[in-house]
Amino acid sequence: MTDSPREHDRLTDIADYPYVAVTIQTTGIHPSTGRLLTLDALTFNDAGETGRDFHAVLNPDTDRGPRHQHGLEADAEGQQFSKILKPLDRLIDGRTLIVHDTPYTWGFLVAEARRAMTAAARANRSRGRNRRRQRVGHVPTPERIIDTLATARRAEQDFTDIRLAAVAGHDAAATTERAAQPEAETSRAATQMLIELYRSQDEHSSYAPDDLRADRFGLQRSEVRVDAAQAPRLHHNSGFWRRGEQVRKGMEFVVAPETRIDPDELIAAGVTAELNYVEKLSRETSLVVCNRRHDLVGKAMHAHRKGIELVTDEQFLELLQDVAEPADAPEPAAPSQHPIPNANNRSRSRNAQGGKSGGKRRRGSRGGNRRRRGRGRGGNNGHKGGGNDNQKKES
Repeated sequence: MTDSPREHDRLTDIADYPYVAVTIQTTGIHPSTGRLLTLDALTFNDAGETGRDFHAVLNPDTDRGPRHQHGLEADAEGQQFSKILKPLDRLIDGRTLIVHDTPYTWGFLVAEARRAMTAAARANRSRGRNRRRQRVGHVPTPERIIDTLATARRAEQDFTDIRLAAVAGHDAAATTERAAQPEAETSRAATQMLIELYRSQDEHSSYAPDDLRADRFGLQRSEVRVDAAQAPRLHHNSGFWRRGEQVRKGMEFVVAPETRIDPDELIAAGVTAELNYVEKLSRETSLVVCNRRHDLVGKAMHAHRKGIELVTDEQFLELLQDVAEPADAPEPAAPSQHPIPNANNRSRSRNAQGGKSGGKRRRGSRGGNRRRRGRGRGGNNGHKGGGNDNQKKES
């Protein structure tokens, strides 16, 4: 089967410009609750020459947030994502996708595409006989996804601000001059900055789209990571790990982004050793894997404040060579004789006090109100308390 002339032209364009850089702006940080505001894309080749460009302002069907964050005017008109999905598919399919922070950017692209596809499928099911079927496109299918932020972290580049401009070595501070620029200009400048950062890096961190899956926030993470976070706990948590001790099965570990070794490798090794992996750090976390020791941010900063030990990626793998059995589980506390009322036992405590089990009727009950208004079982002859008066006269 021969390709159509349009598809042949597209494949020729991909051969000339095999990469596409994409930057986005959103209403939030989680694809499950946030919406896409703007999308900018540029195709380019190894020489840095750019080809096709793409820019769109979208209607999020919710509050866009303050103007200084996205540069959009209050009356700026946006379009539905379903209207741009097909052109976006033609731009991304078959190319290597370059993004800054894969879970975030790819997460929003996938979430918006699936929303559009779900809405189209619902409309097609309820369409009339003479209405045409809606075909909005599909989830884009890039060859690979290269993450410039993950690449900088694997190279142990020293930065505390993970925004694109800061990692690329530009001034990321907000200025009145930048705030006055149109959104299309600032978005295109960010996309060009992404291309510049990609071309300056070596040994890029990349992912196959089929190996990524949404976590509970809609962020597209590796299957290794999502499966580890959802895996059943084989052992109870033995508590904090302290230096000089063995790690124990069931201990809870967190992997911070600041590691040289791929976090997926560290997570897989920890789960194989029967430790429990979690995404969110808490006071029950036993240890945190992080190579950074100064200017702590994110998970490492919170671990330091809670007195949780930090270990490097190499130290963590060494600890996993000799894992001890879990400590004895603590004795379960005896149930209280007088439980504190909550949503589960409030009704039972009310019944025990005589609510529905034969106790005194509450004041203001329906029957009492009816009798006080003269609407008892004896009837109503048109004046207040008529039914009761007639009964008294007959007696």
